[in-house]
Amino acid sequence: MIKEIKQQQSDSVNDSCTDCGSYVDIGAVVEADDTLLQINLSGENALAQAQELQQAALARFSDTKVNIEQQADRITLSLQFAFSVEKMIFQLEHAL
Repeated sequence: MIKEIKQQQSDSVNDSCTDCGSYVDIGAVVEADDTLLQINLSGENALAQAQELQQAALARFSDTKVNIEQQADRITLSLQFAFSVEKMIFQLEHAL
C-alpha cells in the first residue's frame, strides 16, 4: 500500500521522514496566512459558548482579534490569530 501512495503523490512532496510514517507535505496543509478561524454556533447557549471560546483564545494567545456577530438563529465567532500555528493549536486544544 505504501508503494501505491508513493506512486500517486506529487514529485514535490518530500517524504524522507522514515520515523513518522507520514506522506503529507505539511506545507500543503498549513498556509502561513491561514489565521482566521470562524465558528458558527446555534442554540440556547450559543452566545455563552462563543464567549467561552473568546476568553480561551485571548488567554492562550493575547494578540488574537475577536468578533462575535449575532444573527437571528446563530452566532458567528471570528478569531483572527497572529500566526497560523496559533490557530492550529487552538483548534486542537478545543477539538474544533
